[in-house]
Amino acid sequence: MKEDEFLTVFDPRGRVDAARVAPAPRLAALEGLRLGVLDNTKWNAGRLLRKTASLLGERFGFATIDYYRKESFSKAADAALLARIAADNDIVLTAIGD
Repeated sequence: MKEDEFLTVFDPRGRVDAARVAPAPRLAALEGLRLGVLDNTKWNAGRLLRKTASLLGERFGFATIDYYRKESFSKAADAALLARIAADNDIVLTAIGD
């Protein structure tokens, strides 16, 4: 995918008004980066994310892997938490985990 291309994503909740946002540019390499892992607190999310982060860490040799948890899967992550994740990490992994 080119940097100036957009994806269309359909939201099953019904009509949602949202601004178009370009995807983040792809990195050339992952080795040595700081990985942030955001657990949305769904029942299987933590387990899925820890195993995935471990496998990715073995493959790419991240400098650090930092874990974070949202307050609730049904609420947006707190702005302060998102700011901390963005400041302390180069890339982020998250998933639903159901």
